[in-house]
Amino acid sequence: MSSSDLSHAATAIRSAAQSGFPLALMCHVSPDGDALGSMLALHHLARSQGVESVASFPNPFTVATHYRSVPGLDLLTESSAFPLDPKLVVTFDCGSLQRLVELGPAAEYARTGGELIVLDHHATNDRYGSINVVDVKAAATAVVVRALARELGWPLTRDAAICLYVGLVTDTGRFQFSSTDPSVFELAAELASFQLPISQLNRELFDEHSYAYLRLASRALGRAVLDPVRQLITTHVSQHDLAEFGVDYDEVEGLIEWIRSATEAEVAIVYKEAPDGVRVSMRSLTKVDVGALAVKLGGGGHVRAAGFTMNASVEAVHAAVVAELDALS
Repeated sequence: MSSSDLSHAATAIRSAAQSGFPLALMCHVSPDGDALGSMLALHHLARSQGVESVASFPNPFTVATHYRSVPGLDLLTESSAFPLDPKLVVTFDCGSLQRLVELGPAAEYARTGGELIVLDHHATNDRYGSINVVDVKAAATAVVVRALARELGWPLTRDAAICLYVGLVTDTGRFQFSSTDPSVFELAAELASFQLPISQLNRELFDEHSYAYLRLASRALGRAVLDPVRQLITTHVSQHDLAEFGVDYDEVEGLIEWIRSATEAEVAIVYKEAPDGVRVSMRSLTKVDVGALAVKLGGGGHVRAAGFTMNASVEAVHAAVVAELDALS
């Protein structure tokens, strides 16, 4: 992230605010903690400064229940009511415009008509904005948003601090991932000074699951397969599983963390059947760049955590993954 990109982003936001244009904030479909938290943090900060803003994400317009304490969910605007011709758009944690296309004309206008600021930390981001503030060394997009707020001279509020904490703690895996460096703890300390309900947030984000989910997870763990040659462990969750146990798709997001705990595996993968195809979550330990693998298959992410979606059967997707994994070795 260059200081000039950050300065240009702040200048564009100030200009829009002075002209009376609302900030149009977007994050990707099925937002995770970093996407949702980063977007709502800037939403809160803008409102605290008297700057109009609107925040949304593509359909399905639902938020996973473990994000229920993130302040500002009631301030989100349904995608159908999102401005059609925003003068300034800010995207969060989103590597490509393709992940926003379901916002319809607004996403297309962002690309062709208005100023488009991209805030992200993924190395696979394709720099689709007119201003790209992409810091691949940042542990989370929340870190980038905090830097932008500082550049704008907008002091943190408690609601914004909670949102940024959610982004930071989820994208560092509770400060366990290799992206956790001293600056992460410095930011966490700053955010904690706002008297955050850390124990409550951490339990809701990571440690609360329905009994139905535990039963589904048991099935998924029971069908896990270890490929010792490739040091690869995989499992899958079908739409039939979700329907049988009455579990929402978003609740299986954390299943990859259980799978990746296998000591014999370098790479862990969960295949999840969804209406738009098979969604694939990948993690690696020290050797395999799953971000590069995901890019090959139409997705993106980080070196150690990435994913993609493919409209094919689980078996076909697995075959494609194995072929690319072998090509990388």
